[in-house]
Amino acid sequence: MDTKSDIREFLASRRAKITPQQAGLPAYGSNRRVPGLRREEVALLAGVSIDYYARLERGHLAGASDEVLDALAVALQLDEAERAHLHDLARAAGSRAARRTKRTRGPIPASVLRVLESMSDSPAFIRNGRLDILATNRLGRALYAPLFADDAPRPVNIARYQFLHPGGRDFFPDWDVSLNTTVSLLRTEAGRTPHDSDLTGLIGELVTRSEEFRTAWAKHNVRLHHTGRKVFRHPEIGEVALDFDAMELPAQPGLTLTAYSAEPHTPAHDALRLLAAWAATEDTLTVTTTRTEEQQP
Repeated sequence: MDTKSDIREFLASRRAKITPQQAGLPAYGSNRRVPGLRREEVALLAGVSIDYYARLERGHLAGASDEVLDALAVALQLDEAERAHLHDLARAAGSRAARRTKRTRGPIPASVLRVLESMSDSPAFIRNGRLDILATNRLGRALYAPLFADDAPRPVNIARYQFLHPGGRDFFPDWDVSLNTTVSLLRTEAGRTPHDSDLTGLIGELVTRSEEFRTAWAKHNVRLHHTGRKVFRHPEIGEVALDFDAMELPAQPGLTLTAYSAEPHTPAHDALRLLAAWAATEDTLTVTTTRTEEQQP
């Protein structure tokens, strides 16, 4: 990741989204050369000099105080995710560990896996910030069954399947929403861990091979992903919209447990029951096939 470039493009893109009227400033003249605020207007709103803001937007966030960053966030009307991303970029700019590193962690604790498996009525999985699926319960694996094909690389990665697999657009039918969510989550993670070589490799692959990803990545959008609704088109149960809640694991920084649910007595709830029945059938077929193979001479 090029931190200076990311800072420059992030600040410029946020500045372009705000009109003087939205910022409470008078708009003099009709021939403005920029779609949003000028640098001097951001500097005025943030209470810093024009030269200092220009230096910040060129990528020199290292050393900027929290007070300055918060003032910029107010001036640019950043939301919670964007504000956190700005602070992440400032930390990355000041980091001396500029070499690319590979993030490693130990296995997920058995107690966490037991909790995951105990959620028998809800599809659930644990992922990292790169959107690798690291563990699932039975319904979670059934819901994401297309991603777990025999030839799929491990660990299964949601973004790689979505953008590079022929079935990605069909499995995620609410395409524009799903596309922007995935890219925004990866952009957020890139701000947190800019020197993670696995993340850099994944983003490089997606930028190179997917024009849609490349276009969305250039927007520098970020987001927090705690709760909402996601639509799937599953090959066995058809299209279903499920509510989700994503919970970060405090004892495992960087890991998130996501669980899906549906209101009782709704088509989505019926679809989850059908998914559970299909998963049980698949489990039975797997056990039967394994036993048959073991009995062969």
